[in-house]
This record gives sequence, structure tokens and C-alpha cells, in this order.
Amino acid sequence: MKSPKMPKLVFFLVLSFLSFLPPLQLFAQESILDVGIRVQKTLNLYWENGISAQFSHKNLKPDQLYFGISYASSRLGTALNSNAIKQDNFLFSSSWFFKKEKALRPMTRMNLGYFIADYESSIFDMLPNSSILLSPEIGLMYANKKQPVKVILGFGYNLTTGDGTKGAGTIYPLFTQTTVSWTILKK
Repeated sequence: MKSPKMPKLVFFLVLSFLSFLPPLQLFAQESILDVGIRVQKTLNLYWENGISAQFSHKNLKPDQLYFGISYASSRLGTALNSNAIKQDNFLFSSSWFFKKEKALRPMTRMNLGYFIADYESSIFDMLPNSSILLSPEIGLMYANKKQPVKVILGFGYNLTTGDGTKGAGTIYPLFTQTTVSWTILKK
């Protein structure tokens, strides 16, 4: 199974995400935008690192309901300078953060995305190398109202997994993630 062209896929996912954003001047004046780094560990498999962004709009449960996009890859983790399989995760998410006035806030999140593995050899072309991702997640966010830094610790479960013959064989069910983000726009 051949991999789709990565630049076209990334362009499509970014364009899809941007289509849900409000007009830019509204966004800059009435929203919270957090951008940061994501470190993800599939239990018993790879470390994956990447970027993450999430926003909350003033008119949609501000600072409680967030919509986000993340990219995490073993290319920036375990597969860096090793022979580990290079795999990429593109995620869209919606999150709900409880206890709005507290520094330590429980959260729930639903991730929907796309997974692709690059096996790097034509002898593996017959193996499935991509999948839709669907994963609920629970966790905690620490956010000090006086600082622009937020830390999220999450634990998730991939509802779509594979065994290498039916679905990609490197999607394991359990994962943990840590996101450290900076609030770059607020109201």
C-alpha cells in the first residue's frame, strides 16, 4: 500500500482545521489560542513528539470548550537516528476543561485523526500503513492564571488499532501524552 504524498495531506488537514476558525479579527480579539509542543508515548512502543494548538472562543463556553489540532511523529522521537518505523499522527480534537477557576483542572478530550506509517521499503507495500484514529482521552491541565504556560497530562485509548493485516500494526491502544503550551492570544 503506497503512502499518499505527505505535503498534500498536511495541506488538506491544515486547510480543514482553518475552515472552522472564526474570522481572524474576531479570533484575535475574543479567543484564547494556545500553541506548544506535544510528547506522546504509545505504551510498549514509540515516543512521538510534535506540535499542538488549541483555541477557545468567547461565545462558546470560553476557557472550557477547546478545539485543537496536533501533529506527533516518531520521526521526531524514537525513529530519530534509529531504524524504528517512521509514523505520523494528525489529530483534530475537542476538549472540555472542568473547574474553570482552579489552577489544576480535570479534562476530557475526543481525538479524531489520521495515522500513517512509512515502512521505507517496497517489500512492505502489501501491509496496511494508514488508519483513521479515534481516541477518547482523560487528564489534568495545570494553568496558573498569572503565567501564559499550560501543562496537560493525558491518558488515552485508541479505539482503532490494527494487527498488521487488518489495519496498521503499530497503532497500539493505550497512550499517554504531555503538552506544554503557551497562550499567545487571549481576548
